[in-house]
Amino acid sequence: INKVLSTISLCRRAGKLVMGFDAAVQEMAAPKSKAAGVILAADVSQKTEKELRFHAEKCGIGVVNGGVTMDEAKDAVGKRTGIFLVLDAGLYSSITKHIMS
Repeated sequence: INKVLSTISLCRRAGKLVMGFDAAVQEMAAPKSKAAGVILAADVSQKTEKELRFHAEKCGIGVVNGGVTMDEAKDAVGKRTGIFLVLDAGLYSSITKHIMS
């Protein structure tokens, strides 16, 4: 979990992270979007997850559960949110590797 949070924090510092539902959906739908994938907090609502997966699927973007809570994420990125859109394929694959291991 700590590696997931530290990589998400790195994404934020590098300007490669979009946080929140509306901002993520807007970025995924953008014509020249660099969206690599979405990390969901473990405690995001089912409705939010379902809607987000719908938009991500439409844009061909992967969604994974990060296994971290919104409160844990808040400590890492300074904002309590359950949706993180990563804008860098390398960083996204690094996060998903940590989640799967």
